[in-house]
This record gives sequence, structure tokens and C-alpha cells, in this order.
Amino acid sequence: MKRRQAKGFNKAIIALGCSIVLFACANKDHASEESKALPFLGDHEVEFNRREDETMVADTVYYTIPRFSFINQDGQEISHRDYLGKIFVADFFFTHCPSICPMMSAQMLRLQGMVTEAGLKEQVKFLSHTVDPVRDNPDTLKAYASKMGADLGNWNFVTGEAEDIYYQAENGYMLTAFPSDSADGGFFHSDKIALVDKHMRLRGIYDGTSTKSVDQLFEDIKQLNREK
Repeated sequence: MKRRQAKGFNKAIIALGCSIVLFACANKDHASEESKALPFLGDHEVEFNRREDETMVADTVYYTIPRFSFINQDGQEISHRDYLGKIFVADFFFTHCPSICPMMSAQMLRLQGMVTEAGLKEQVKFLSHTVDPVRDNPDTLKAYASKMGADLGNWNFVTGEAEDIYYQAENGYMLTAFPSDSADGGFFHSDKIALVDKHMRLRGIYDGTSTKSVDQLFEDIKQLNREK
């Protein structure tokens, strides 16, 4: 009888040990998922709001992209409303750029292909701003998009007032764009791609000329799509 009781006790200990291991593994996996959360770029603010039960709760207000309105390759107005609720990536270029623009456009095109292949075309959009709106009218932008083979189903190439474009670069995506006599082609702009989440919050900036960096951007897009 004692031997039977001891055997039962040992089984219970083993079962308890397995439960602890499984619980630890589950918590580790959860912590791992939490650690993968992308940062929120830009200034944050904390607001204190009063609940119905009179208790106070602190809410973090994250930096968001300013509202915008531009004209795309089809002559249509494209605004922040068309991108709200979608993950999107944004960059700056100009069609006659002799330096980094072809590399950036090629990486954006490659990223679009990966997004489509992953079944995320409906969740992810693309936005490319010309920094030379005088020469890059809608027809020019459409010819450029067509030549590179871009899918315009979820990608807009936009133009507009120069000051609005430069403002959006600096104050929206924390990038740089301006005319420059010393830059190739007459314009200087960042070689970066910005990642924005469904709530217009800036979540990452990547090297648009680097395959490795754009591969990481794709992984981060998938991570954002999993966010609740």
C-alpha cells in the first residue's frame, strides 16, 4: 500500500513539474511577443482622464502624422483619409533623380511584391512623394510608376505644393527634403522609408537603399499587422 501511495505521489510531483514548465514556457512566449512590439517614434504626451467611478487613469497620446492632401498619378486627390486604418510606408524621390532614387524605388517595388505574396495587399499601402513637383506632374509620375512596374492598386505617387511636401517630410515622417544646388539633380532628400501604423503613428524608419533594412521593414510590417 505504501509503495502504491509513493508511486501516486511521484506521478503527482511529475505532473506538477510539467505544469510549471508549460506555464513558464507560455509566459516566456508571451514575453517574447511583447518584446517584439515596435517603438512609437516622436513625442508622447500623458493625459489623465476621470472614469465613471471617479478614479483617474493615465492615457498615453502618441505622436501622429499630420493630415495631408496631395494629387496622385491619376490626378486624384489623395489624403490621410485614404490611409487611415491601413499600415503604410512612405518615401521621397523625384523622377529624374540620378543617384539614390532608382535604388529606393527598386526596394519599394520589392517590398510591395513581398507584401502581396504574403497576402497583405489589403492591409498595407505605399506612398511616394516627389520632391520636384514643378517637373513631376501626374502624367510624369504615372509614366515613372508604369516603367518600374509598380502596382497602383495600393501605391500612390503624389505631387503637390512644394512647401506642403517638404513640411510633410520633416514634420510628418522626420525625414528631409529640400532643393539644393549642391545635390545631384538639384534636390536633397532622405534615403529613408517611414513605417506608419493604422492609427497614423510613426513606428519605424529604414534605409531605403539597403536590402537588409527593407527585409527588416517587411518583418516589422507583419508584426504591426499582428498588433491588437
